[in-house]
Amino acid sequence: MVLKYIKEIIFLFMTVVGTLGNMSVSANYMFSWWGIPEKKPIHIILIHLAFTNIIVLLTKGLQKTVAAFGLRNFLDDIGCKIIVYLARVARGLSICTSSLLTVVQAIIISPRASGWRKLKPKSAWHILPFLLFFWILNGLISMNLIHSITSTGLNISQLKNSDNYCYFMLESHEIKWIVLPLMVLRDAVFQGAMGGASGYMVFLLHKHHQHILYLQNSKLLYRTPPELRAAQSVLLLMLCFVFFYWTDCAFSLILSLSSRDNTLIANTLEFVTLGYATFSPLVLIHRDGLLGECWHVQWEKLRKCLSHLYVQ
Repeated sequence: MVLKYIKEIIFLFMTVVGTLGNMSVSANYMFSWWGIPEKKPIHIILIHLAFTNIIVLLTKGLQKTVAAFGLRNFLDDIGCKIIVYLARVARGLSICTSSLLTVVQAIIISPRASGWRKLKPKSAWHILPFLLFFWILNGLISMNLIHSITSTGLNISQLKNSDNYCYFMLESHEIKWIVLPLMVLRDAVFQGAMGGASGYMVFLLHKHHQHILYLQNSKLLYRTPPELRAAQSVLLLMLCFVFFYWTDCAFSLILSLSSRDNTLIANTLEFVTLGYATFSPLVLIHRDGLLGECWHVQWEKLRKCLSHLYVQ
């Protein structure tokens, strides 16, 4: 019973903290657009990543929290299909958006003479076609879930892989051999691009650091350009993503190969699936001081508005 209550508290804590953190990040970047003629492409990507994380937390974290408190069969068949489908789509969107964030940031900090600089988005709105493509791609890959998901309120004698509130129906081998390779190919392509862009950014940051040390100027040593500080934040996000993604894969593989039920690994896997959505906004908030910056900007706007009204 003690472990059950601990599980409930952790699920609730991760869901609430992660949702509030992602809402804070998205609100900060939305507010930062006010009065800025040139929108930054990185900002719209981070807003989309935060929105994707919120979907993950609401479809997985919130539902698992309710299930952990013992309330089952609260979703009908249509509700199960929508929740599980959105959770799968959001997972794919998280991979694609994180990869796009890394690639765009690597292009932004690349040297002017580099050929990669020609690929730099000229406007934040040039990112929207990529985000639309990600939604279409992941929506099509996850279409099989609409037919293979059912509620626990139905006859479950032929169902397996309990998720407390929804069940996976048995699928034909043809569908499995179509969907699984597409998912593996998607993850391999986008993570390959993420790895290459991250390595390129590490090289550029190391080169910049060596240049600063060569100048032997203590004032310049601690003066990092905004683009490089943003690159460092993106690298921390990617390390966070890689850790939780591969930990999820490792625990899923162990659980699938295990001949007996392992409650500890199953519970750990449930927490790991929420890890990136919960901690990635906290990385940005801690690294860039987003909350302080957001409150400062809004306070300055409010102060100017009140001053203007007082003068009138």
